[in-house]
Amino acid sequence: MLNTLSFADILRHGGFAFYLLIIVSIFSAAIILFKLGEFFMKSHLNRHKFTQKITVLIQQGRLNDAVAYCNRSISPMAAVAKAGIIASTIRDANIADSMDREIMIETVRLEKFITIIGTIGSIAVYIGLLGTVIGIIRAFSDIAAAGSGGLSVVIRGVAEALAATAAGLSVSIPAVIAYNFFVKTIDKFAVNMEYCASAVENALSSLMENRR
Repeated sequence: MLNTLSFADILRHGGFAFYLLIIVSIFSAAIILFKLGEFFMKSHLNRHKFTQKITVLIQQGRLNDAVAYCNRSISPMAAVAKAGIIASTIRDANIADSMDREIMIETVRLEKFITIIGTIGSIAVYIGLLGTVIGIIRAFSDIAAAGSGGLSVVIRGVAEALAATAAGLSVSIPAVIAYNFFVKTIDKFAVNMEYCASAVENALSSLMENRR
């Protein structure tokens, strides 16, 4: 009898939890695809090539060209470098502090929506378990109302209810994997920004020393 299970039967026994998991899965997939696209675009800039180019422009005193070069990229490194260069042209501005603030700003932007994915990965399993418990209760309630039905009816009801747990796992596992991947990627962005900030600060300090 188990091979006659229909999707409608599974939805009926999974209850609201199954519908909720469908919505959550769509939401999770949309965020994951959005963040993958964002990270791909922002990681397109090579760290070594960028820092080499920007430091050469700074050492040559071509600060406007350096800012223009930063404006051509959406990489967090470019934003950090630009903040430091602009700070060097402002009286009494602290270059290191300006770049540190920009690193924090860029990190917050990179982390946007990441917490949602982590939360979905954590709770999807529990939503599925809730659906399973509700489904099993309904299955036994239907058996009690019918008065009889045999072992096959019990197995059918439990199988339908367990689909909610399977659905919860199918939503949770990709979300957890994506969350861990994004956290690791953000760490790499942070390292690149710190490296770039150090290179820019050294180049600007050298330029200021030469101008004295």
